[in-house]
Amino acid sequence: MSAAPTHADVSEIYHQPLLELIFQAASVHREHNNPREVQVSSLVSIKTGACPEDCSYCSQSARFKTDIKVEKLMPLPELMYKAHAAKDAGASRLCMGAAWRSVKDNKDFDHVLDMVAQVNDLGLEVCATLGMLTAEQAQKLADAGLYAYNHNLDTSRDYYDKVITTRTYDDRLETIDHVRKAGITVCSGGIIGLGEAEDDRISMLVTLAGLPVPPESVPINALVPIEGTPLGEQKPVNVWEMLRMIATTRILMPHTVVRLSAGRNEMSSVEQALCFMAGANSIFAGDKLLTTPNPDFKDDNELFALLGLQAKKPDNNLPESTRPFANKTATHSANVSAPTMP
Repeated sequence: MSAAPTHADVSEIYHQPLLELIFQAASVHREHNNPREVQVSSLVSIKTGACPEDCSYCSQSARFKTDIKVEKLMPLPELMYKAHAAKDAGASRLCMGAAWRSVKDNKDFDHVLDMVAQVNDLGLEVCATLGMLTAEQAQKLADAGLYAYNHNLDTSRDYYDKVITTRTYDDRLETIDHVRKAGITVCSGGIIGLGEAEDDRISMLVTLAGLPVPPESVPINALVPIEGTPLGEQKPVNVWEMLRMIATTRILMPHTVVRLSAGRNEMSSVEQALCFMAGANSIFAGDKLLTTPNPDFKDDNELFALLGLQAKKPDNNLPESTRPFANKTATHSANVSAPTMP
C-alpha cells in the first residue's frame, strides 16, 4: 500500500475469508520476496530477570513470582560461545535481550557495545533489545555495528495500559524514532492473546505500517502464558488467529521480514507451513526465546528440508556466513576464533 493505511483499510484486509486472505498474502509474498528463503535468528538473554517493569505477560518482571532465575550481565566469552554455536547451526542473526527498563550510560552498556562489535566481526547480523534508548545511546550502538534494534509495540495504543503501566506507548515510539535516526534497522511487532480485541490487533498494524518508514522486521508473537504473571491463566490463541495476523502484516508491508515468533513451539509442522505460505519469512531457532520454550535447530532443520526452505544469508555488508542451514560441519570466520566455555 502506497499511502498510510486507515483502520478501515486494514480491517477490510484482516476480515476477508481466511483462505482468500492467505492466497492474497502468498501472492504478495511471492511478488516481493523469495518464498523459499527464511531468515533464521537466535535469541540470547544476556541479562535475565529483576526487571522493574510490569509487563503483564513477562516472567522477568521483579513484580511477579515466577521461577525465573535472576542472572547478571553475561560475560563476553559466554556470549561468543553462543554466537558461534548459533552461526554453526545456521543462524544469520543473533539477537541479544537484556531485562532492563532503559539503557544506562555505565559499564554495563559499554560491555554490551563490546558484545555488539564482537558479534558483528563474526559476520552475523546483530540485533539487541535493551529497553528504552536515548538518541545518543542509539548512535553508540550504531557505531558499534548494531544492525537491528527490537522494540515491540506489543498491542494497540488503546489497549496498551491494560498490559503495561510503567512506560507509555509514546515512550516506545520515541525509542523507535531514535533507532531509525541512528541508521539502525527497526524490529517492532506485537503479541496477540493478551485479552485484546481484534480491533486492537488491527490498530497495532495500522501504527506499524503507518510509521514514516515501516519496520524492516515485524515479529508476530502468540502469548505464552507463564504461571505467576497476571496473564498466566490466559487462554492460548489458535493458529487461525496467527495466520490472520501474519497474512495481514505481509499484505500491508510487502518488503518487511515477518517473523513467526513466540508460540511456534506449540504449532505443528503443518501449521507452521501455513504461516510460511501466508508470508512469514523469519523464525527464531534454538531451545529458548529468552525464557520461553522454542523449537531447536535440529527440528527446524528437518522442517526446512521437508518444506524445501532455505536459510537466508545475512543481509548486511558483513562477511557472509559460511553456514548453510543444513550443514553440520563446524567452521568459523578467520578473524574471530571460537572461544571455549569456562
